[in-house]
Amino acid sequence: MTAPADFDASQPETHDHSDSNESSRSWRWVGLALLFGCVVWSLPLSSDSQGIVAAERLSIEAHRLAAILAAVVVLWVTEALPLPVSALLGTSACVVLGVAPAKEVFRPYSDPLIFLFIGSFMIAEAIRIHGLDRRLAFSVLSMSWVGSHPRRIMLAVGIVCAVISAFISNTATTAMMYAITLGILSAVESSIETGAPRVHPRWATGMLLMVAFASSIGGLATPIGTPPNVIGLAFIKNQLGVDIAFFTWCLIGIPVASFLVWMTSILLNAMFPAGVNRLEGIAQVVAREKKNLGPWSTAQRSTAFAFGLTAGLWVLPGMLAIVFGQQADETKFFLSHIPEGCAAILGAGCLFILPGKEGSRVLSWSQASRIDWGIVLLYGGGMAMGELSFSTGLAESIGRCLTQWLPADGGIVLIAAAALIAVFTSEFTSNTASANMVVPIAIAIGISSGSDPFAPALAATMAASLGFMMPVSTPCNAIVYGSGRVPLISMMRAGIILDLIGVIVVTVVVSIASRWIAAVS
Repeated sequence: MTAPADFDASQPETHDHSDSNESSRSWRWVGLALLFGCVVWSLPLSSDSQGIVAAERLSIEAHRLAAILAAVVVLWVTEALPLPVSALLGTSACVVLGVAPAKEVFRPYSDPLIFLFIGSFMIAEAIRIHGLDRRLAFSVLSMSWVGSHPRRIMLAVGIVCAVISAFISNTATTAMMYAITLGILSAVESSIETGAPRVHPRWATGMLLMVAFASSIGGLATPIGTPPNVIGLAFIKNQLGVDIAFFTWCLIGIPVASFLVWMTSILLNAMFPAGVNRLEGIAQVVAREKKNLGPWSTAQRSTAFAFGLTAGLWVLPGMLAIVFGQQADETKFFLSHIPEGCAAILGAGCLFILPGKEGSRVLSWSQASRIDWGIVLLYGGGMAMGELSFSTGLAESIGRCLTQWLPADGGIVLIAAAALIAVFTSEFTSNTASANMVVPIAIAIGISSGSDPFAPALAATMAASLGFMMPVSTPCNAIVYGSGRVPLISMMRAGIILDLIGVIVVTVVVSIASRWIAAVS
C-alpha cells in the first residue's frame, strides 16, 4: 500500500552535504579516535587512590589492547567508519601491535554462532522475498478481535512487528510494517474526507512509534532476533561456560517481549489517543490487501517448511533438556550433533534444494549473498577483542575499578546497573556495538565484585536492544522519524519512559530467572 502524494508534506527540511564535507567530518572523527588511542597508550605507569585502571597493573598486552579498544570505541560511537570496518581494523591492530598471535585473534571469526547468523539471515531473506512476512501481517490485522478499534489496531500492529522481528531483521520488519502502516493511515485520512469522525493526528505518531518500538522489542523473543542476543550468548558461553539453548532463551525472551509490547501499547495509546472509538475504512483496506496476496505459492510453502524444520531443530534440545534432563543421552546427542548454528545451515541449505516458482529454487545464491555480511564481521571482531580483554587481564582490571562504585554484594543493583549502562550506550551507538562493549564489562564487574557474573551479563545482553529515545538509537527509529509525522520530542518522551520500563522488566526477570537458566544450561 502507498501513501497519498502529500503524505510527507510535513517532513522536516533536510540539507544536502557535499561529499567533501562528509569526508572531512569522517577524517576528524578518525583523527580523534587515533588521538584517544595514543593518549591511552601513553598513560603513565602509576596508580592513584581513585580506582583508575593503572597501566602498571596491566600486562603489556593488556595496555596495548586498552589503547586499541579506546580508538575502536570512538569509531563505533561516531560511526566515522562502517562498524564492521572498525572491528576488522581493531582486530588487525591487535596482531600488528603484538597483543596476541593472529590465530588467537581471528579464531572468533570461525565461532559456531557465526553460522547461526549466516543461516538465519538466509532464511529471513527467503521469508522477505516470498512475502511470508506480509501474509502474517495481514492475517493478524484481519482477525475479528482487531476490528476497527484504534487501540486494538495499534496493539495488533505491535504484535505483528514483534513476531516478525523475532526471526528477521528488525530494520527489515520496520521498513515493511512502515509501508503497511502508512497505508492504514491513508485509509483513515480518506474516510475522514468522506465524512467519518475525525481522528486526532497524534494517533499517527503513536502508530509509527509502535512500529519502531515493537520491531526492536520483538528481537528479544529469540536468540536470533537481534545480533546483541547472539553476541551476549557467545560471551556468556565462552567466558562463563553457560550455554543457553534456543528454547531456554525463548522461555524468558517471549514473555519479556510480549509484556513490553503490551506496555508499549498502553503507553502510546495514552500519549497519542485517536479520539474516536472506531476507524472507518480500515477493515476494507486490510481485507483487500489480504485478498491480493492470493493463495499460498510453492515458494512460500517451501520457505515455511525450511523455517519450520530449522525452528524445530532449534527448540528440540531445550525441550528434551526440560523433559529428560540436561544429562540425558537424547539431549546430549542433539546438543553435540545439531547445535543451533548447524540447524540454521541445514535449514538454509534446504532453500537451495526445495522448489520455488517457475522451476527455480526457493533461494538463489545471488539472493542469499545479499544478507548482512557486515553484522557477521562485526560479531567476529567484537568477540575477538572481547575475548582478548579477558585473556590479557584487561577486563578484570576494569571490573575491579568499576566495582568500587557498586555495593559489595552486587545483587539486583549490579543487574540493574548493567541493564542501565547497556540501554544508555545503545541510545548513542548501534545495539550491536553496545553489546560488544558492555557485556564483557558486565562479566568483569560480576567477577571482580564476587557476585555471579551470569546475571549482569544476561541483563546487559537483553537491555542492549532497548534504546528507544533517539532517531539515531536504532535504524527502526530512524525510519519512522523520517516520515515527518514523529516529532523528536514525542519520540524522546515516549522513548525514555519505555527505556525505564525496559530496564525494570529486564532487571526483575533476570533476577528471578538467572539461577534457573544457569542450572538448566
